[in-house]
Amino acid sequence: MTSPHLRLVSNASEALFQPELLRRFDINGPRYTSYPTADRFSADFGESDYLLALKRVAAEQKPLSLYFHIPFCPNICYYCGCNKIITKDHRRSAQYIRYLAQEMDQVVTAMGRLGRKIPIKQLHWGGGTPTFLSHDEMKELMAHIQSHFEFLDGGEYSIEIDPRRVQESDIALLADLGFNRISLGVQDFNPDVQKAVHRIQTISETQAVLDWSRKYGFTSSSVDLIYGLPKQTPKTFSETVAAVIQMNPDRLSVYSYAHLPHLFKPQRRIAEIDLPIAVDKLQILANTIEQLQDAGYGFIGMDHFAKPDNELSVAQREGRLHRNFQGYSTQAECDLLAFGVSSIGKVDNAYVQNVKTTDEYYAALDQGHLPVMRGLILSADDLLRRELISELMCQFSLDTKAFAQKYQIDFLTYFEDEYRELQDLQRSGLVELSEHGIHVPLRGRLLARRVAMVFDRHLRLAKTSSAYSKVL
Repeated sequence: MTSPHLRLVSNASEALFQPELLRRFDINGPRYTSYPTADRFSADFGESDYLLALKRVAAEQKPLSLYFHIPFCPNICYYCGCNKIITKDHRRSAQYIRYLAQEMDQVVTAMGRLGRKIPIKQLHWGGGTPTFLSHDEMKELMAHIQSHFEFLDGGEYSIEIDPRRVQESDIALLADLGFNRISLGVQDFNPDVQKAVHRIQTISETQAVLDWSRKYGFTSSSVDLIYGLPKQTPKTFSETVAAVIQMNPDRLSVYSYAHLPHLFKPQRRIAEIDLPIAVDKLQILANTIEQLQDAGYGFIGMDHFAKPDNELSVAQREGRLHRNFQGYSTQAECDLLAFGVSSIGKVDNAYVQNVKTTDEYYAALDQGHLPVMRGLILSADDLLRRELISELMCQFSLDTKAFAQKYQIDFLTYFEDEYRELQDLQRSGLVELSEHGIHVPLRGRLLARRVAMVFDRHLRLAKTSSAYSKVL
């Protein structure tokens, strides 16, 4: 199943941006970085479940993916919903790295692979602000990683960058350590918006990081933007997008701001009256899509854009795009070992999430336990639906006949209720149904999350989606 590069308007009926459709279906819903979603995890899942899953993965001896959560930030951004620790004290990060090493030791021991390196084809340091770490701390953490894991050629080894906190020497070091991809947080360049979210960042310092990444051989650069922030207008955000286009990154992520102050305390410092009204937020999205596609970026899915020759675009055209907790990926779906506070791993038929505070994290490891807070063992139905939702989110289509053969089901019988709902969405123009399968046309692709929700059994049983952010 392949997807051609998308244009904002190919003809009147096949526009990516369809205002009436978007307004009608801009409801609350999951982002589907996993299925089932993390809010379905349970404290009934414990360390013993994780240990069994690790043993099963170790027996397969396949390459893995690694994620490390670095929670430290020197200052707070009001929009942020990440698990973070605001500090300038490197004694705290130095201690944290020692415990990350301890967690790695315990995981590798549980897998029976101590002394034998495990191949990996993905690595991601997220946060927080990974570049909060000093050079010595970065070297120490990478040395621990490389003592247990072997980086395979052609893998994706990425790190999130705060352009305000790095110099050329930092980028040179990251290249030496083996990173080949960087993701830069920008959000918005407008001074009024930056002041409103407590994140002051200049165009010049951002451009410098991109220039250094090219100088030191990084193969891909990505820029993150957020629309819907306080003080934003269609005009000012168009100026930000224009500035980013001039920087010529390989990829862009354009996320919708989810204002959930009841969940994220820093957002309480944002005045709701300063948020753009719905019609302006929709216009911001329309302008952004048009600007990026006029500049040659293809729409990858949901909120990602990439140049036609970027590996994400190629993977989508060839039907091998994947999606995980870090977003879209070209690598085949693989098990993910996650380390650090609040990190989420995908191991065999299970999801596992660590405890959220460093005190809990340190205490568990000191007692010889893995710091498991909750998780989920996926049923056969969960595994089936996970693949289906992934296909819709990545390829925008599903060959229902091939899918039914793979899972030995009668598709229309198994998904009888879902198919009726799909027929309603087809009448609205959100999907196209045929004897060959399900297709999300160009005009429905910004609402791929809404289509995926049809197949979310857990969401259907809960009968509410109010806990999630808006689809757009």
